[in-house]
Amino acid sequence: MFWADEIALEASGPQVVNDSKTPSGTIHIGALRGVVIHDAIARALRDRGLETRFLYGIDDLDPMDSATLATREGVTEYMGIPLAHVPAPRGSGASSWARHFAQTFLDTFERLGIHPEFYWASEQYAAGLFDNFVREALDRAADVRRVYLEVSNVDHGPDWLPLQVICENCGRVGTTFADDWDGETVHYRCIPDLVAWAAGCGHHGRVSPFGGRAKLPWNLHWVAKWRLLEVTVEAGGKDLSTRGGSRDRAVALAREVFGVTPPRNVPYEFLTVGGRKMKSSAGSGAAAHAMVELLPPEIVRFLMLRYRPNAAIEFDPAGETIPRLFDEYDAYVTAAVVGPVNDADAEEHAHRRRIVELSQLPGNALPAYFLPPFVQVATYAQMPGATLERVGEQIGRHRGAALDAAELRALEERLETVHRWLPDWAPERIRFSVALDQLPADAAQLTEQQRRYLETLADVVARTVAWDGETLQSVIFEHARSLQVSPGKAFNAIYLAFVGKPSGPRAGALLASLDPQFVVDRLRVAAGAGEPAATHGGRA
Repeated sequence: MFWADEIALEASGPQVVNDSKTPSGTIHIGALRGVVIHDAIARALRDRGLETRFLYGIDDLDPMDSATLATREGVTEYMGIPLAHVPAPRGSGASSWARHFAQTFLDTFERLGIHPEFYWASEQYAAGLFDNFVREALDRAADVRRVYLEVSNVDHGPDWLPLQVICENCGRVGTTFADDWDGETVHYRCIPDLVAWAAGCGHHGRVSPFGGRAKLPWNLHWVAKWRLLEVTVEAGGKDLSTRGGSRDRAVALAREVFGVTPPRNVPYEFLTVGGRKMKSSAGSGAAAHAMVELLPPEIVRFLMLRYRPNAAIEFDPAGETIPRLFDEYDAYVTAAVVGPVNDADAEEHAHRRRIVELSQLPGNALPAYFLPPFVQVATYAQMPGATLERVGEQIGRHRGAALDAAELRALEERLETVHRWLPDWAPERIRFSVALDQLPADAAQLTEQQRRYLETLADVVARTVAWDGETLQSVIFEHARSLQVSPGKAFNAIYLAFVGKPSGPRAGALLASLDPQFVVDRLRVAAGAGEPAATHGGRA
């Protein structure tokens, strides 16, 4: 059974699935794993017929802190100030730093078919939704301190109150320390050296903690959301679920202090690059919005759902990951559509089919049609004169059957992805371009044997009537065999002559994309048997 369906099977009654994010700066694609996981859970719950709400919150009262500064996006003068109160980056039309970066991230949800109910912490606090919880936390501060000490061995000291006041003088929330509560107001100090990444202004005073003038520390804010929103399921990164860590503290506070039943936890692993967790603060990981613009939505969803949440996912868009990801998706689709080979395969088939179903946008059926291999599309897309129609014809010939309308639409989408992927992300082995104007400089590497092969191949090619990839592939191979030239050296000679690299795309298809006379002329020039030919370019 698919993992989200396992969760749904154990649930009963109305469900509230919740997720949230602090918009410190540009949000990388790893943050989308939690979003897709929560969406899959919500969809699985609804598929079971359970009334389900999916909520997504933005914790925009959190301060601009060291994590933001480490991304090189932070602004020193605003360190410690709530992200909702920091001006947006220069050139942005957003009302705040938080709105700018959060909205860029939230805009990816629509493309992925994810439609939660959004809420903003700054609006909730300002509306007084957390006032009762704030009062209760201050009244029971001693119990809160005890839980911190017992669960995490964190001793805040007898004067510490579980509240972060927004300084009336400098507007910082990350530098204040609340130390007295009289039932209506708290006394706080804005301490210059409370944290290393921001300097308090030294102001102190008393203030009402209600209506957005203060916020709860993270663990208590978490518990307050569970109670306010009646959350039943909330997954979280594995770093939150370490023994004695943030989740353990929140669970203990919920049960022992505030009488809240903690939601179902689903710890999940991270996306990694080179085996290391993506971190915005370390500059690792591609931006979520960039990857959602690059890849089709079902591929992004498949990336996140392919493995169980407790398995890490290696994702380097600049390596072989994206071609491999498309290949895996295509294999899963084929298995889902074709069905199990025998009864022994039925369970695995059902599992793969469910992954493919949840990878589709809501309402979309399984793609029960041929999906052109991604690398093949990338190869034909780089041929001279490549168009949707010509690429479709070439793939159809290679496949042995013309593409129908649905398959052409799939090809068009993949061509668009390929054109976005090739300039910035494709590995060097896949990139090529035909040198149309002159013989590539690397053709100087051709051996005497290879030159003789190209010279005689020109005569054979000139007599070839059927100008298609398969015919030319056979001509290249058979002529090499007749001259006792190894296939490797023969194809290497063609690549050096046309793309200036020792390897390249399928040689027959490459030559078929070019004007026949240009091919003949180029072969002779490369062999040293004539003068450089005028450019003919792609086939007319």
